[in-house]
Amino acid sequence: MTEKRSRRAFDAAFKLQVVRMIREQGLSVGQVCRDMNLVESAVRRWVEQFDEESAGRPGAGKPLTPEQQRIRQLEAENRQLKSDNEILKKAFGLLRPGTEVIHQLITQWTGKAPIKQLCRVLEVSRSGFYSARQRASRAVATCTDSVHLKAAFEASGGSYGSRRLSAALQKQGLDIGRHRCRTLMKANQLRPKWKRKFVHTTNSRHGLPVVANVLERRFTPAAPNVAWVSDITYVRTRSGWLYLAAVLDLYSRKIVGWAMAPSMPAQLVCDALRMAIATRRPAPGLIVHSDQGSQYASAEHSQLLHDHRLTASMSRKGNCWDNAVMERFFLNLKMERVWQRDYANHAEAKWDIADYIVSFYNSVRLHSSLGYCAPAEYEDRELLTLN
Repeated sequence: MTEKRSRRAFDAAFKLQVVRMIREQGLSVGQVCRDMNLVESAVRRWVEQFDEESAGRPGAGKPLTPEQQRIRQLEAENRQLKSDNEILKKAFGLLRPGTEVIHQLITQWTGKAPIKQLCRVLEVSRSGFYSARQRASRAVATCTDSVHLKAAFEASGGSYGSRRLSAALQKQGLDIGRHRCRTLMKANQLRPKWKRKFVHTTNSRHGLPVVANVLERRFTPAAPNVAWVSDITYVRTRSGWLYLAAVLDLYSRKIVGWAMAPSMPAQLVCDALRMAIATRRPAPGLIVHSDQGSQYASAEHSQLLHDHRLTASMSRKGNCWDNAVMERFFLNLKMERVWQRDYANHAEAKWDIADYIVSFYNSVRLHSSLGYCAPAEYEDRELLTLN
């Protein structure tokens, strides 16, 4: 008794694949049947059905199965998509926008489709897109940093260099180093205005008594009101010279007293010292250092020091380094304010110099010797530490 063979069932997709092997790849029916263990009569029937359907006579009057209908519909949609895609590619090639526009489009569609797919469809490299996005981010950061840098530079009166600008921006919470500041200053053409002029204001050719150099260049006392330095400088106005006498506390570099007049008698330096004494109320023994000018060697100035039991100290003759801190203040004043102005008269100069001392130098200007703190801030910090 012979064993009965079970009948094999094939779906429409398998039949279509077999027919395409014969029609599109040029294989013979017998070869396909041998390779795939199929019945040749069944395969030939599949081929005939395919030919009839291709010729517009599906199944010789036989209706398509739902599976065949779905396959035919998918094939038609695929052909249509390929045709549309070819048209879009040709149009995109003719009217291709710039790379920047394509990168912007990808950025807008980020989240709606994978970047890998968007780059493939728009025919740009992913590495190029990421590099462009990084460059754009750096450009935005540079623009923002430049705005803050210009504001800090203007607030300093156009006097800050890269070190002080970096410290000022870091106090605002911006992580910008000195070299970055220097690069941005160069890009924005920001340069501190420095000039150098010199007029003698010290007359040491006199017969008045002078004292020894008690300070001996100890410019960093451990507390306020331990050592002060003082000196006289000049300011040019259209109405003639204006002379400024100032007193500086070496501990915080703060100007604690000043006076201005169209001449420079002993009264000028005494007025500046009286202002310092009134505002600071120093203890006896405080060192008041100056040069050997006739104003500081005068009897009036010596009597003022004696009345408040303050210790006089004078630089060696012709040695400006013994009073270098005071000389530096005058240079900063002129570079950062005076040489950038054209004063019409003494009153205008007095107001502007007082504004520089009170509103900028003592309260805002950053000092490298104080760890880039302003004098007022430095003293306040010391008071908090002591308390």
